[in-house]
Amino acid sequence: MDLASLRHHGDVDAGPGLLDFAVNVQGSGPPPWLRDRLVVALDGIGRYPAASHDLLAREAVARRHSRRPEEVLVLAGSAEGFALLPALRPRLAAVVHPGFTEPEAALRAAGVEVVHVLTDEADGHRLHPDAVPAEADLVVIGNPTNPTGVLHPAADVRALAAPERVLLVDEAFADAIPGEPESLAGAADVPGLLVFRSLTKTWALAGLRAGYALGDPELLARLAAPRPPWPVSTLALEAVIGCSMPSAVEESRNAAERLADARAEQAERLADVPGVTVLPGTAPYLLLRLPDGQGERVRAALRAAAIAVRRGDTFPGLGPDHIRVAVRPATQVTRLVTALTEALAAVAA
Repeated sequence: MDLASLRHHGDVDAGPGLLDFAVNVQGSGPPPWLRDRLVVALDGIGRYPAASHDLLAREAVARRHSRRPEEVLVLAGSAEGFALLPALRPRLAAVVHPGFTEPEAALRAAGVEVVHVLTDEADGHRLHPDAVPAEADLVVIGNPTNPTGVLHPAADVRALAAPERVLLVDEAFADAIPGEPESLAGAADVPGLLVFRSLTKTWALAGLRAGYALGDPELLARLAAPRPPWPVSTLALEAVIGCSMPSAVEESRNAAERLADARAEQAERLADVPGVTVLPGTAPYLLLRLPDGQGERVRAALRAAAIAVRRGDTFPGLGPDHIRVAVRPATQVTRLVTALTEALAAVAA
């Protein structure tokens, strides 16, 4: 798969005037309390981001995950962390797929050899740690995995750790699952572990670019070595502080419970559409398989009906008959179900 395909993301599938099931951001903007906090922080953008502000953000994240501040690296979104991966100088990177493609794109663009470790729909895209080549000194996995939505047992993910190996776990959607089960964000005992977290999805901050990495200080220092001065904006630092407060964590926990209920209802409604297979998962999105050979035409019909879905064929291990849809309110799901039913009937005819 070429780099252009690996760098295709849901925002490309979405567009003005379309009902957006392609992007996994919840809501159109941050909640009022967070927006107000960012507005107040605007008074500080005439100055360069301060080291003291970065420390406050790292301390807030450390309290949230029972880590030390030096085990936190604030990022301009997880995407910045993926772009920094070549600084670790891996010789062979193993990327678990189907999965988020930006880590592989960044590594391949830097000339790093990448091998795919493909999970299989036949067994629910279960992770098999022994499928990872022993010589891989960097392993990348999402948990829950995007786009399959599969949440791997923490014990299986831990089993990927090995001497002289960096294990990167992308937990961009972990806070969207009630109780954050199987998370390794607080696991300081796993050698070589890096965990990336994003604020983009739960807090609707895609345009702000805010997230963080958790890991051993020496490993974080290696990751951060190529960064320019002031890599994280004042507003992003403030967002990290606000979203790590106990009240915000509780709010995200409640939102995750509502999302889980909405996901179950949406999965049930989509499974009732003739020809649609809803694959198992727990994330705030669903992976669907359409009848053989109909995926591209169905996507085109949905777009003609002003509905955007995420194409699946740019994920290694999936094909054009796979689509990913975000969890959305019931009224929007009704539009999707109706349009999908009509599209499949028209294509079949």
